[in-house]
Parts: sequence; structure tokens; C-alpha cells
Amino acid sequence: MNKTAPIIIGILLVVIGVVANSALFTVHQTQQALILQFGNPIRTVPTPGLQFKLPFVQNVEYYDRRILDLDPPVQEVILFDQKRINVDAFARYKIVDPLEFRKRAVTDVNFRQLFGNRLNASIRAEIGKILLGDMLTKKRAQVMDIITTQMKSQAAEFGIAVIDVRIGRTDLPKETAQSVYNRMRSDRIAYSSQLRAEGEEQKLKIQALADRDRTIILADAQREAEILRGQGEGLRNKILGDAFGQDPEFFDFYRSMEAYGEALGEGTTMVLSPDSEFFRFFGTKGLKK
Repeated sequence: MNKTAPIIIGILLVVIGVVANSALFTVHQTQQALILQFGNPIRTVPTPGLQFKLPFVQNVEYYDRRILDLDPPVQEVILFDQKRINVDAFARYKIVDPLEFRKRAVTDVNFRQLFGNRLNASIRAEIGKILLGDMLTKKRAQVMDIITTQMKSQAAEFGIAVIDVRIGRTDLPKETAQSVYNRMRSDRIAYSSQLRAEGEEQKLKIQALADRDRTIILADAQREAEILRGQGEGLRNKILGDAFGQDPEFFDFYRSMEAYGEALGEGTTMVLSPDSEFFRFFGTKGLKK
């Protein structure tokens, strides 16, 4: 009997170790656990540490408690103006209820397919309501807020919480990118031609106004000059008239000297009679005794 006691104790220790190994499990800080009994989920273990379960009849599935990525395939979306774009969207989510997640999605691969299809459907529905140009305005953020709200409302049935939804990038399909570029180029060319035409029209207007102002200024200056010239001539004639009234003979002599100066320039040849009236002051008869 004493010889078999150590064997029995050893067997008991092995059995206890096997049972303990089957009953004990560890949940890490980045994980949460789901207890299944004969394949059916029965309870969750959200806290990390050493945990217990029924040996042999229960098993454990682990789920990440960190923020996870959902990146469905790129899809082609038809916009409201019938333009086509390729949209690459992604979501951030956390598993908050492994039991509901297991019941609804069964596996992570199946969840990514199901929820990814819902995300793409929501994106197609909402982006299909806007124009291509709206993707570059504040309206894009408004659309993303609507999509995020829709996905958050559907998250509870999968036992998850949607943190955020974003569009990573949008590209035009290759077959339409060139046509869109050509249309944009044509629009720019037409706009530049319009600006040149408007500039030329403005130039002609400015030139016409400048020519009008120039004509007016010259006319005003000419009129002012004529007025001043007339006033000067009048004053000159008055002065000459006054001088003539004071000494008619000197005035007559002065005017004759002016006439000589104008008529007898350098190289001038004149043939006149010696007793011509023009030279009356060159003789003695032109002067008073």
C-alpha cells in the first residue's frame, strides 16, 4: 500500500494540474475575453488578470480592446452631377461588447465584410447627393458627419463603438480624369479670353476718356491763349495810341523803324525810288526843320 501511495499522489497532482490548466486563463491588458460553453457564448470578461472558467466544458475567445481599423476596398461613387470618383474611406472602432459581437458577426473577418459593406453603402448614398466641387468645400465635412452618425447608430447591434469615419482620398477614374482635365482647361482658356476682352474694352474706354480730356484741355488752353493774346494786343494798341497822341511825329518815326527792321533783313534786296515814301525818314524832307 505504501508503494502505491506516491503513484496515486503523482496521478492526483497531474490531474489537478490538468484541471487547473483548463480552469485558469489570463486576460492581458489589451484584451477582453468571451467564455463559451459547448460553443455558445455565455459571458464576457472585460477586466485583465487571472480568471476562472469551468474546465473542459468551457473555452475562451479573446478580443482586442484597443481602437481598431476598418478599411474596406476602394469603391466607385456616382455623384449628383453624374461624375464618377473613386472613394477610399476608413473607420475607427472599438469592441465594447464581445458577446454581441460574437452573436452578430461570429468572426472578425465576417464583421469587416458586413460592416465594411454598410460603410460603403452609406458613403455611396450621401456622397451621391453632392457635386464634384463640393468635395473641396466645407460640405465634405458635413457629409462625413452625417455618415459618422449613421454608422454610430448601427454600431450597437454589432457590440462595437464607432470612434470616427473618414475619407482617406478621392480620385477620378482614369477614363474620366483626362476629360475632366480637358474641360477644366477649356474653362480656364475661355475665362482668360473673357478677361482679356474685358481688359481691352477697359483700355479703349480709358483711352477715349484721356483723348477727350486732352482735347478739352487743349481747347481751354487755346481759348485762354487767344484771350490773353487779345488782351495783350488791346493793351499794346492802347499804349501805342497813347504814345501816338502825345507825339504823332515820333510815333510815325518809331513805326517806320519797325517796318525797316522787318523788311530789311540780311540779304534783302529792294528796288525803290529814292523819293519813295518808304524811305522818307532817310532824307531831310522827312524831318521837321
